[in-house]
Amino acid sequence: MMETTTKTIPGELSITDAVIVELAGYAALESYGVVGMAAPSVQDGIAKLLPIRRLQRGILLRFDDEGATIELHVVIESGTNLSAVSQNLADSVRYTLEHYAQIKVADVLVHVEGIHVTKPS
Repeated sequence: MMETTTKTIPGELSITDAVIVELAGYAALESYGVVGMAAPSVQDGIAKLLPIRRLQRGILLRFDDEGATIELHVVIESGTNLSAVSQNLADSVRYTLEHYAQIKVADVLVHVEGIHVTKPS
Protein backbone atom coordinates (compact mmCIF):
# COMPACT_ATOMS: atom_id res chain seq x y z
CA MET A 1 0.00 0.00 0.00
CA MET A 2 1.32 3.45 -0.94
CA GLU A 3 1.75 5.95 1.88
CA THR A 4 0.34 9.44 1.35
CA THR A 5 2.01 12.49 2.84
CA THR A 6 0.59 15.96 3.21
CA LYS A 7 2.76 19.03 2.88
CA THR A 8 1.66 22.42 4.14
CA ILE A 9 2.69 25.35 2.00
CA PRO A 10 2.69 28.77 3.67
CA GLY A 11 0.60 31.51 2.09
CA GLU A 12 -2.97 32.42 1.28
CA LEU A 13 -5.41 30.92 -1.17
CA SER A 14 -8.00 33.07 -2.89
CA ILE A 15 -10.94 31.56 -4.72
CA THR A 16 -13.07 33.82 -6.87
CA ASP A 17 -16.84 33.86 -6.54
CA ALA A 18 -17.06 32.57 -10.12
CA VAL A 19 -15.15 29.41 -9.17
CA ILE A 20 -17.37 28.85 -6.12
CA VAL A 21 -20.47 29.24 -8.29
CA GLU A 22 -19.05 26.81 -10.88
CA LEU A 23 -18.37 24.21 -8.19
CA ALA A 24 -21.89 24.60 -6.85
CA GLY A 25 -23.35 24.35 -10.35
CA TYR A 26 -21.52 21.17 -11.27
CA ALA A 27 -22.41 19.59 -7.91
CA ALA A 28 -26.05 20.50 -8.59
CA LEU A 29 -26.02 18.94 -12.05
CA GLU A 30 -24.57 15.72 -10.62
CA SER A 31 -27.47 15.43 -8.15
CA TYR A 32 -30.14 12.83 -8.90
CA GLY A 33 -33.36 14.36 -10.19
CA VAL A 34 -31.88 17.71 -11.20
CA VAL A 35 -32.34 18.35 -14.93
CA GLY A 36 -30.58 21.72 -14.99
CA MET A 37 -30.38 25.26 -13.75
CA ALA A 38 -32.96 27.96 -14.45
CA ALA A 39 -32.71 31.73 -14.49
CA PRO A 40 -33.89 33.19 -11.14
CA SER A 41 -36.49 35.41 -12.83
CA VAL A 42 -39.16 33.29 -14.44
CA GLN A 43 -40.93 35.13 -17.25
CA ASP A 44 -44.49 34.30 -18.22
CA GLY A 45 -44.53 31.49 -15.65
CA ILE A 46 -42.09 29.42 -17.71
CA ALA A 47 -38.69 28.42 -16.34
CA LYS A 48 -36.02 28.50 -19.02
CA LEU A 49 -33.42 25.74 -18.76
CA LEU A 50 -29.95 27.28 -18.96
CA PRO A 51 -27.20 25.74 -21.10
CA ILE A 52 -24.24 24.33 -19.17
CA ARG A 53 -22.01 27.25 -20.13
CA ARG A 54 -24.46 29.64 -18.44
CA LEU A 55 -24.84 27.81 -15.10
CA GLN A 56 -23.86 30.90 -13.12
CA ARG A 57 -27.12 32.66 -14.02
CA GLY A 58 -29.06 30.08 -11.99
CA ILE A 59 -26.95 30.47 -8.85
CA LEU A 60 -26.76 33.37 -6.44
CA LEU A 61 -23.92 33.61 -3.93
CA ARG A 62 -23.46 35.95 -1.01
CA PHE A 63 -21.20 36.05 2.04
CA ASP A 64 -21.80 37.35 5.55
CA ASP A 65 -20.36 36.68 9.01
CA GLU A 66 -22.00 33.23 9.08
CA GLY A 67 -20.38 32.10 5.82
CA ALA A 68 -21.63 31.61 2.28
CA THR A 69 -25.28 31.41 1.31
CA ILE A 70 -25.95 29.76 -2.03
CA GLU A 71 -29.29 30.01 -3.81
CA LEU A 72 -29.89 27.43 -6.53
CA HIS A 73 -32.65 27.85 -9.11
CA VAL A 74 -33.26 24.41 -10.58
CA VAL A 75 -35.51 22.37 -12.83
CA ILE A 76 -36.36 18.94 -11.41
CA GLU A 77 -37.32 15.77 -13.27
CA SER A 78 -41.01 14.88 -13.15
CA GLY A 79 -41.86 11.93 -10.92
CA THR A 80 -39.08 12.53 -8.41
CA ASN A 81 -39.67 13.40 -4.78
CA LEU A 82 -39.13 17.18 -4.66
CA SER A 83 -38.26 17.20 -0.98
CA ALA A 84 -35.71 14.39 -1.26
CA VAL A 85 -34.12 15.80 -4.42
CA SER A 86 -33.90 19.28 -2.86
CA GLN A 87 -32.33 17.94 0.35
CA ASN A 88 -29.82 15.76 -1.53
CA LEU A 89 -28.98 18.72 -3.77
CA ALA A 90 -28.39 21.04 -0.81
CA ASP A 91 -26.25 18.41 0.95
CA SER A 92 -24.18 17.76 -2.19
CA VAL A 93 -23.51 21.45 -2.82
CA ARG A 94 -22.66 22.06 0.84
CA TYR A 95 -20.23 19.11 0.91
CA THR A 96 -18.57 20.12 -2.37
CA LEU A 97 -17.97 23.71 -1.29
CA GLU A 98 -16.81 22.84 2.21
CA HIS A 99 -14.60 19.96 1.06
CA TYR A 100 -13.04 21.33 -2.15
CA ALA A 101 -13.16 25.11 -1.70
CA GLN A 102 -12.87 24.89 2.10
CA ILE A 103 -15.37 27.67 2.70
CA LYS A 104 -17.94 27.77 5.46
CA VAL A 105 -21.45 27.35 4.10
CA ALA A 106 -24.16 29.03 6.17
CA ASP A 107 -27.09 27.95 4.00
CA VAL A 108 -28.05 26.36 0.70
CA LEU A 109 -31.45 27.46 -0.58
CA VAL A 110 -33.10 25.45 -3.35
CA HIS A 111 -35.73 27.11 -5.54
CA VAL A 112 -37.55 24.68 -7.82
CA GLU A 113 -38.38 26.84 -10.84
CA GLY A 114 -39.88 24.09 -12.95
CA ILE A 115 -40.62 20.41 -13.50
CA HIS A 116 -39.25 18.68 -16.60
CA VAL A 117 -41.60 16.17 -18.17
CA THR A 118 -40.01 13.74 -20.61
CA LYS A 119 -42.10 13.19 -23.72
CA PRO A 120 -42.76 9.52 -24.45
CA SER A 121 -41.01 8.36 -27.61
